[in-house]
Amino acid sequence: MNSRLGRRKFLLYGSATLGTSVLLKACGGGETPTATTSPETAASPAATGGGDTIKVGILHSLSGTMAISETTVVDAEMLAIEEINAAGGVLGKKIEPIKEDGASDWPTFAEKATKLIDQDKVVAVFGCWTSASRKAVLPVFESKNHMLWYPVQYEGQECSKNIFYTGAAPNQQIEPAVEWLLKNKGKEFFLVGSDYVFPRTANTIIKEQLKAKGGKTVGEDYLPLGNTEVTPIITKIKQALPKGGVIFNTLNGDSNVAFFKQIQAAGLKPDKYPVLSVSIAEEEVQQIGVEYLLGQYAAWNYFQTVKSPANEKFVKAFKAKYGENRVTNDPAEAAYIAVYLWKQAVEKAGVADDLDKVRLAAIGQELDAPNGPVKMYPNHHISKTVRIGEVNKDALFDIVWATEGPVVPIPWNQFVPETKGYSCDWTRTDITPPETPGKFKDAAMKK
Repeated sequence: MNSRLGRRKFLLYGSATLGTSVLLKACGGGETPTATTSPETAASPAATGGGDTIKVGILHSLSGTMAISETTVVDAEMLAIEEINAAGGVLGKKIEPIKEDGASDWPTFAEKATKLIDQDKVVAVFGCWTSASRKAVLPVFESKNHMLWYPVQYEGQECSKNIFYTGAAPNQQIEPAVEWLLKNKGKEFFLVGSDYVFPRTANTIIKEQLKAKGGKTVGEDYLPLGNTEVTPIITKIKQALPKGGVIFNTLNGDSNVAFFKQIQAAGLKPDKYPVLSVSIAEEEVQQIGVEYLLGQYAAWNYFQTVKSPANEKFVKAFKAKYGENRVTNDPAEAAYIAVYLWKQAVEKAGVADDLDKVRLAAIGQELDAPNGPVKMYPNHHISKTVRIGEVNKDALFDIVWATEGPVVPIPWNQFVPETKGYSCDWTRTDITPPETPGKFKDAAMKK
């Protein structure tokens, strides 16, 4: 794969469909460009939360290769809903969750999103894990002017009016992880990932960052999602890094089980071949086996071992509901706080089913989250503390590095030349989109 994608191909990875925020080139490269809604999507039929309840959708993979990760996210969302209902609900109404299984199949995600919006009349959907599933549902939410709360770190290069992103943008996970690895673990990187949009776009970002920071990409390889034939990749790693080096892992789902077992069988130990993962958290460590991951690293915003009153309360509540052997993790925490941020937005708006009012009310919402203080920015991403953890013998993470406080989200990557200076701001209405926005879906508008 070329180290740099062509402009059109790269922005197709990043911006997806017509309604995704019209991109704007920063004047002077600052965080000031804006994005607005096209007339075609300006006013959707309001979803109804009539009666004594407010309906929301829960849309994750409860079966298939991604169930290893997404089940815990559903549990966290249900915990938040239960807590809110016990405290009186939202606007005096109880939240009624409607669960759907995306089944690790992207067309199924789109079908279920349509059902939740059109048939069940939910006012918001909390859902997805992979970027492939998010990209699959994005046209649904944009065409219907609806609302998705997405809880997982991702590759950035996107800023939709219809999505609130409570996971990390690249500058809140991938970029700090690369910086830390360069300073502490080595300059030569082998990139391994699942073959879909997140790993490929993430690795495009990493390669540009390494070039800018004096590192080197010595190899890059991908597995189809769910594939466990990892031996050829491990052979390539040994050939490219005969004396050791960094392995940056963007594999998702149960491919990680085979990868870490065979990494150890091949004698690639953490002291010479440190693996840093961005999709391996506490749940995956338990399921893969701590004996295969001991001493390896992950970059997240949250670990169960974070010391704070808010996290102590979250972990205690999660274990009380689901069992002492269960663990929390970053996507679960991001899903949990998404429900609370949505609740606060609805209460500020004074209505649940006017989605345009709720969207505006969500911007600026703050929360003392288990990962630390967070704030929703006008680009629909939240500020988050960045952390790197090392797997310990208890199958948890010792936090070995963290930022001093929350990092402001920058969804458009500033190392990649094609998107340097891009931003969006959903509070701005002073720029009018082109009359034929489809013509410009891969291009930038200038102020």
